[in-house]
Amino acid sequence: MIDKALREPKESLLAPLVRGPIRRLHPTVVTVAAAAVGLAAAAAAWQGATLLAVGLWAANRVLDGLDGTLARLTGQQSDLGAYLDIVLDHVVYIAVPLGLAVAAGMPAAYLALALLLASFYLNGASWMYLAALLEKRNAGARARGELTTVTMPAGLVEGAETVVLYTIFLLFPGALVPLFGLMAALVVLTAGQRLLWAARNL
Repeated sequence: MIDKALREPKESLLAPLVRGPIRRLHPTVVTVAAAAVGLAAAAAAWQGATLLAVGLWAANRVLDGLDGTLARLTGQQSDLGAYLDIVLDHVVYIAVPLGLAVAAGMPAAYLALALLLASFYLNGASWMYLAALLEKRNAGARARGELTTVTMPAGLVEGAETVVLYTIFLLFPGALVPLFGLMAALVVLTAGQRLLWAARNL
C-alpha cells in the first residue's frame, strides 16, 4: 500500500552503504546472501529462537533492499538479477511461515499455513501477469520512471506490509492461526483490488 512512497527514502538510506566496501560486491552476491539470511530466519523460527529470527528477518529485508540500490548506483542492473531477486524473495516468504508452522506442530497451524500460501499463489497470479501486460503496453516500471523492475497497481498488502506482518508472526508465534488467517484475508483482498483495476484499465 505504501511501497511506492517508501522507495525513494529507502534508496537515500541505503545509498551511503554502497559507497563503502559493499560497492565492490556484485549485486547477485547480495541477493543470494539475503536469501541465505532469510532461510536462517526461518530455521531460527522453527527452533523457537524468536529474537534471533526477528534479527535475521530484519537483516534479510535490509539486504533485499540493498541489492537493487547497489545495482542501480554501480550500473550493474540486469534482467537476470531482478528475476533472481523476485524468485528468492518468494522462497523466503514461504520458508518463514513454514518454519513457524512446523514449530507450532498443530493441525490448525498447518491449515492456516495452507490458507496463507494459497492466498500468496492467488496474489502472485494477480500481479505477475498484470505486470507483464503493463510492460507489453509500454506502461511498466521503466516508462513510469519507477525504482523497481516491474510495476503493479497498489494494494492493501505489498512489501512494507509484509515486513510488518512477518515481524508480528515471529514475535507472537502463539497467535499464528489468527495472524496467518488475517494476512491471508488481506492478501486475497489485495488480489481482488488488482482484478478490479485490471477490469477498469485493460
